[in-house]
Amino acid sequence: MRSAITILAAVGLAGCAANGAGAPKTASFGAKAPAPGMGKGFDHNPYPSTYRAYPGLPTLITNVTILDGEGGRIDNGAVLFREGKIVEVGQQIAAADAQVIDGQGKWVTPGIIDVHSHLGDYPSPGVQAHSDGNEATAPITAEVWAEHSVWPQDPGFSRALANGGVTTLQILPGSANLMGGRAVTLKNVYARTMQGMKFPDAPYGFKMACGENPKRVYGGKGRAPSTRMGNVAVNRATWAKAKEYGRKWDKYETDGGEAPVRDIQLDTLRGVMSGEILVHNHCYRADEMAIVMDMAKEFGYKVTAFHHAVESYKIADLLKANGACSAVWADWYGFKMESYDAVTENLAILENEGACAMIHSDDANGIQRLNQEVAKVWHAARRAGMDISKERAWRWLGIGPAAALGVADKTGSLKPGKMADVVLWNGDPFSVYTRPERVWIDGALMYDANNPKMRPVSDFELGQPGEGDTK
Repeated sequence: MRSAITILAAVGLAGCAANGAGAPKTASFGAKAPAPGMGKGFDHNPYPSTYRAYPGLPTLITNVTILDGEGGRIDNGAVLFREGKIVEVGQQIAAADAQVIDGQGKWVTPGIIDVHSHLGDYPSPGVQAHSDGNEATAPITAEVWAEHSVWPQDPGFSRALANGGVTTLQILPGSANLMGGRAVTLKNVYARTMQGMKFPDAPYGFKMACGENPKRVYGGKGRAPSTRMGNVAVNRATWAKAKEYGRKWDKYETDGGEAPVRDIQLDTLRGVMSGEILVHNHCYRADEMAIVMDMAKEFGYKVTAFHHAVESYKIADLLKANGACSAVWADWYGFKMESYDAVTENLAILENEGACAMIHSDDANGIQRLNQEVAKVWHAARRAGMDISKERAWRWLGIGPAAALGVADKTGSLKPGKMADVVLWNGDPFSVYTRPERVWIDGALMYDANNPKMRPVSDFELGQPGEGDTK
């Protein structure tokens, strides 16, 4: 036995010696792991979309007023869609294989897109057991993903579809935190899982918040941030940490070797700095938005859109110069100090100055009437002497939010080749009396006001009072 141990020890020493300078090398000994390539060091999409469009029929809608979502209008027009895609938009269209809907006196628009919603994360009924929108346990929670709270049975989804003509929506974490987490874009369809609703290939969003919310939530707990300067300080310290993390992963993915330790929170921030994830920043005051845009330059990221941007009209030129959009309400203001200085013409002023702008809801009821919110702005602008046409105003519900979500090449307007997300309104959608009559998503009829069997009822509602109501 002693002989065997001696032999093994000798072999072991020889092996140790081989690690030293001048030791013989083989082709694989000591070689570092190969570089996986930029952005390929780990899986960036572990919860992929399983969305599949519902089946639809070739459909031709005729004799309608069309607002195409990009600022165009066609009177006495027609829209043809087939196999889930818009095929043609014009005045004289023939399609022998399509079902024809005579829309005399009615209007057609692209499906409405809401860039700011919490449906599924704050579902109906709004009880504490359902409250999953704010991970208000630390000012930085970039590691949470809103999609992991989405409850597909939320009856709010079907109400947004049937009452509001909403076909696409972004679900964001709430605004308690400076960095609240990832947002997800969904198609407004019935599905058993969040992945079944997930908009194919849509980029993730990232929710940030400035102003009163984070300083109130954490200042009230006796911790930072408790001021606006504290907000910026905590953000800057976090971005600095993320820059260092990003450098380590960039080096590994370029040069190979040992992979850095994963940090789920910093993964998200690295994705923001690379442009893979789009920043949606809750911010009301003009001066704060200006500081946030400077902070973005300091750390090499971009603000895609400010949300609730009540004072955007004061800095339309700055927003335009920085390529930052504004998502706003028509006239919801005055509920806290930073929301006080509002004007109903906010959207119209941004539009006239050439800045990117859109309407948003942030509300389970407001999402059912976004067409009326745009109508309010349109009327206010006309009273103020601004000539904003209805077709131009519909951009705030169509191509504007689609661009802010990074899906403008797929939806947001009635252009050939895009998803057939279409609403047939029973009148002028700038009227409070008008409602969606039919709604298609990817060419599939998802709601028909004239067919009781097409009135959506979620699993949660089955057997509940009100089941089958007209919503």
